[in-house]
Amino acid sequence: MTSRLMAVFMILLLVVPMLVAQPKSNDDRIDFDVRRKLADDVDVRGAGLEVSVKNGMVTLKGRVRTEKAKDKATRIAKKVKGVVGVNNQLVVSTT
Repeated sequence: MTSRLMAVFMILLLVVPMLVAQPKSNDDRIDFDVRRKLADDVDVRGAGLEVSVKNGMVTLKGRVRTEKAKDKATRIAKKVKGVVGVNNQLVVSTT
């Protein structure tokens, strides 16, 4: 009986930290996915955009060339799994 109890205890020691750390790693994954998708998009060309994520909320900052690119950046970010909202602070600038 004690070996079974020890096994359950060991499993809990391994699983609980992973569950506690999940939101951070989820934000990291969202950040990575949003950056990759923005950078790959022909209209947005988001490699130089600033992306931050907190609790699934994505904030976009930087400059894009057109209003179309700004709107598309929001749509792209919203499609990433785990995103709960997008705060688009992108500035349209032709310079």
